[in-house]
Amino acid sequence: MSSTAAPSGTVVRVVLPAPLRAMVGLDKEVQVVVDGAVTQRSVLDALEGAHPALLGTIRDRTTKRRRAFIRFFACEEDLSHDDPDTDLPLAVVQGREPLIVLGAMAGG
Repeated sequence: MSSTAAPSGTVVRVVLPAPLRAMVGLDKEVQVVVDGAVTQRSVLDALEGAHPALLGTIRDRTTKRRRAFIRFFACEEDLSHDDPDTDLPLAVVQGREPLIVLGAMAGG
């Protein structure tokens, strides 16, 4: 009889924009396991680790800075300009709310 160990760390829900979901064959929402503090950086590190095709799509590969037309939301708040090492809201950490990655639109 084999047993599957539960993942250590915090399970975080992430909602991605449709083009990124299609690129890696994901459903609307994906779950990633984050070890340590749950921050934008740690969630994106876990997401890119689980889905390497996303490398460079949400953040610059070298600087790890958010791409200009990508926004982060959680609990009805825009977290896009928060420090990437700031803890995410408790509702995200507890799995009650997802971190939403949104592709912003521009035009005039």
